[in-house]
Parts: sequence; C-alpha cells; structure tokens
Amino acid sequence: MIENKRKLGVVAGGGSLPLQLIKYCQNKKIPFEVLAILGNALEADFKSVENCSFIRIGQAGSGLQKFKKACVQDVVMIGTIKRPSLSDLVPDLRTAAFFAKIGFKSLGDDGILRALIKEIEQEGMKVVGIHEIMPDILLKQGVLSKSKPDKQALADIKRGVEVALALGKLDVGQSVVVQQGLVLGLEGIEGTDELINRCAAYKRKGDGGVLVKLRKPQQEMRADLPTIGLKTIENAYKSGLRGLAVHAGNALIVDENETVALADKYKMFIIGINPSEYV
Repeated sequence: MIENKRKLGVVAGGGSLPLQLIKYCQNKKIPFEVLAILGNALEADFKSVENCSFIRIGQAGSGLQKFKKACVQDVVMIGTIKRPSLSDLVPDLRTAAFFAKIGFKSLGDDGILRALIKEIEQEGMKVVGIHEIMPDILLKQGVLSKSKPDKQALADIKRGVEVALALGKLDVGQSVVVQQGLVLGLEGIEGTDELINRCAAYKRKGDGGVLVKLRKPQQEMRADLPTIGLKTIENAYKSGLRGLAVHAGNALIVDENETVALADKYKMFIIGINPSEYV
C-alpha cells in the first residue's frame, strides 16, 4: 500500500473509477493532482475537483510536465479511454518524441502501456496500480452474489477461460461470451460493453450465456485491469446473460456493494475465478 504522504498524480479517463479514487484520496487526506482526458472524463464530474486540468491524449507530454511541477511522486492511470480521433492525437512536441521513439504503430495496447510507464518513471515518478492505493477494490475469489453458477454455467466458464487466455496472449481483448458451449463473441477494440450488446443478437434459446473476463497473461497490473461495475451488470442483463466470471485478484469491481446488489436483483451470478482451476 502507498504511503499517504506521497503526492499522487491521477490520469483520469471515463467512468466512475477516477472519481471513486479521488473521493478516497480526499477522505484519507492523500495529496493529489489530476489530469483528466478530454473526450473521456466528463467535465461536469470534475468541476469541483481541486488541482484538476483537462488535456487531450496528444498533450500527454505537457501533462507529465504539469505533474513534475506539482511535485507528484506516484502516478495512477485509471478509467476508460475511447479510441481517439485524429484531432485528439495531434501531439505536442514531448508526446511526438515519445511516439517516434517507441514506433507507435508497431505496438499493441499493452506494449504502448509498458512504454508509457517506462517513460513516466524516467521522469522520476513511480507508476502504481489503483489496487496499491485501494486494495479492497480488487475482485475477490468465490461467488459474490446470491445466485451461483450451475453445471452448464461452469462448463461455459471453463470454455470461456480457454478462449480468453488465448485471446489475451495475442493482446486482443479480455472478454469472451459463451452460451451452452458456443462462443458468441470475442472482445476486440470495441470493449466489453459493446461485446455484450453485440452478443444479444446471437443468443440461443434456453439458459443464458456467461461473460468471462480475464487479465491478459502479459498485462501490466498497473494499468487497464479488467473492470466490472453497474453498467456491466445492466448490459449483461439486457443481453440475456445470466452471470459473470471475472479474474479474482486481477480485476477491479467498481462500487462493489451496489454492483452485487444489482446482480442479485436480476438473479445473476458474479464469481471471482482463478483461471488455472479451469484449464
């Protein structure tokens, strides 16, 4: 766990996780500075947040300089980042130099993240995962909901784990939807919510499908961990899924009590799994 006296730099994308982290810092009196990413973080959500600046993705280099001036010691990157437009990507000089150095187009998502982490740490700041600040945010192993997976659901989870591990090794995505042994969809660049929505068109009669969401084998624990929350449950229910199996200790659950309560309302299950037990 990070010492409370160290100043934290928060690179905030979309969703409620950045705000949850900021609230935690405020309650624990952890000093912080925020760089909110335009087109992802909602400006209205950050109006009352102290020490907050909005930047485009292409201004990341200038943002790091702001962190250095503010004497930031630790940096956490949290929240969803949509595929940027060309105008978002127009780089400042510092970011252009970074892209030129890493060969931007030749790297996958995780390669870019690892290169970015290395670049930040060369500036004298330490990149940390949100779980190092808020350890309780990691999803626990076992069934979290009142509903439990039955024999068919467990078989679907096993199939989903096999496919998700192969998908992750290729640095493609984290999630798979399986129903009655059939793979209805794989996550690509669209993200988990769009995968769930897309699979609604392919669902079969009978027991609903299962979403399996795992951390990629080579994935950095300090950025882009698999995440579920209220929106995931809502979308899964609308698409006819009956449960979620998520990588225990390697995934984030946003607003855990509310998320589990919503799953219980819809009679869906949430289970934290160790993938090695399913292969």
